[in-house]
This record gives sequence, structure tokens and C-alpha cells, in this order.
Amino acid sequence: MPGAPLHMKFDIVLKNKSFFVYMLFNELHKISYVGYTINIINRLKAHNTNKGAKFTKGKMWKLIYFKKFKTKILAMQFEHKLKKDRILRKKIINKFLYNL
Repeated sequence: MPGAPLHMKFDIVLKNKSFFVYMLFNELHKISYVGYTINIINRLKAHNTNKGAKFTKGKMWKLIYFKKFKTKILAMQFEHKLKKDRILRKKIINKFLYNL
């Protein structure tokens, strides 16, 4: 959209953006972390270089699960569900551990 105002161009970029809910696992401490992002690779690097969430600092993380969403709202809703649903988190962890 060459002639469109900048704010309209930005809205189009946001509409085409994907959001991801991801789950990380630290094998040494046997703990998991759930978050959402628009760039899984950069986010994993941030977590593993002490630039991620406070909870993840000082630990090495493996990406064990992710799911793609079209909107931030849907991603945030699923992130909340996954954080609260310990049974689902345990299933994901077990699937990862048994597929090593």
C-alpha cells in the first residue's frame, strides 16, 4: 500500500502477524515455563541468555511445545489455560521426555 498512511500499513502488518504459545522445559530442574511471543527463536534465545522472564534466568531451556494463533487475544487465552492446566502441561512434558 504505497499511498496509505503509516498507521494503516502498521495495522495490516499486525493483522498478518502470528502469535505463538510455547512451553519450555529445563531437564536439570524438571520445571516448565509457558509464555507467548511472535518470534519463538528469538524468545528462546532471550530465555537462555538471561534476558527472558525472571523465572527463567540462570537455567537452560528446551522448546518442547508450541501452538500458532492468528490473534494475540487467542494466544493469551490459551497461554492462560496452559499455565493453569497442570494435567495438560504434564502430558506435554511426558510426551517430550518419552520421545527423546
